[in-house]
Amino acid sequence: MELHNEIKTFTPAAEGEVSIWFKAARVEDFPENGGACVKYKDMQIAVFNFTRRNEWYACQNLCPHKMQMALSRGMIGSHESEPKVACPFHKKTFSLKSGDCLNADECSIAVFPVKVEEGFVHIGFTR
Repeated sequence: MELHNEIKTFTPAAEGEVSIWFKAARVEDFPENGGACVKYKDMQIAVFNFTRRNEWYACQNLCPHKMQMALSRGMIGSHESEPKVACPFHKKTFSLKSGDCLNADECSIAVFPVKVEEGFVHIGFTR
């Protein structure tokens, strides 16, 4: 599935489809239970250190609702055990596993696999 918008086309990557593991930053560069933005090629990627769940997630930083680069500044939490991020401006919530919008019929966001190795966070991409 490709997600289209006015700024950039994001292609989500399932773990088995990853051809590039991008070394984004050190683990300690990310806030606990929060997010930060990293740049990969010409894409802004939101990376979340979900410490309460002992899990990491990555998605496009672009909120498709108002086309703002804001998701890395959103609040993370859970909805019926599904990890989610809420856009800080519009409160639209997106699953950090599937990318689906959880509280409206908005478009989905692209999500990317994350792994932590030797103290570094890596994000998986298909290109």
